[in-house]
Amino acid sequence: MRSALGLTLALAATPLCADEAEDAFVEANILGIFYHELGHALIDVLQMPVFGQEEDAADVASILLIDQFFEPEAALQMAYDVSDGFWAEAEVNHDDPVPYWDVHGPDEQRFYNTVCLFYGGDPETRDVFAEDMGLPEDRAEYCPEEYDLALDSWGAVFDDLTGDGVPMAFVTEGPGSITSDVIGAEVAALNEDFAFPSEILVRVEPCGEANAFYDPSDQSIIMCQEFEDHLRDLFTVLGN
Repeated sequence: MRSALGLTLALAATPLCADEAEDAFVEANILGIFYHELGHALIDVLQMPVFGQEEDAADVASILLIDQFFEPEAALQMAYDVSDGFWAEAEVNHDDPVPYWDVHGPDEQRFYNTVCLFYGGDPETRDVFAEDMGLPEDRAEYCPEEYDLALDSWGAVFDDLTGDGVPMAFVTEGPGSITSDVIGAEVAALNEDFAFPSEILVRVEPCGEANAFYDPSDQSIIMCQEFEDHLRDLFTVLGN
């Protein structure tokens, strides 16, 4: 278990000023998005069976990695920020029709799923988190079971990555950015914990859009530099 790789998230246990809170929100969501894409990469590289929507499975992988990798205070702050990221997306798209045809679930549902799963990992100490995020009692009752089921599924996958294998590779293009710093540090940290059956390339680069995705053609995770500005815009939507 680690803290926050020396970045702003390391301040999570202390009160943050406005700029620090914004940077922490950006960094947490960059990591949450990266873990989501890593979930896609693992499903592809390991040829995992997925019973249901792959996007939902990748969301589950993301929150489990936050819960498993970070010290409790940092993980809690990340859970607040990642959940709020989904809520802010829902607010931004409030006047648009919900794209029920999309492979991703509605942002409001991804918000509650994230809150539920993180709360379910330690309901005795995360009850304030669930209350702060407005998790209904009817859902909260089942969240520990949801967490246990998720950990039974993804935990075995993570355990299998601790043997011999290939480290992830990291490349970055364009000017330096928080995205490059956060992802570069996280790839280095993951390579201390995991090894993969074949190389997964992680790229930070300009894409012309605020996006992140996994490309199975070359087993690469692409983190678009434009996402950072989008996340800062989302932070303002939250009224901070």
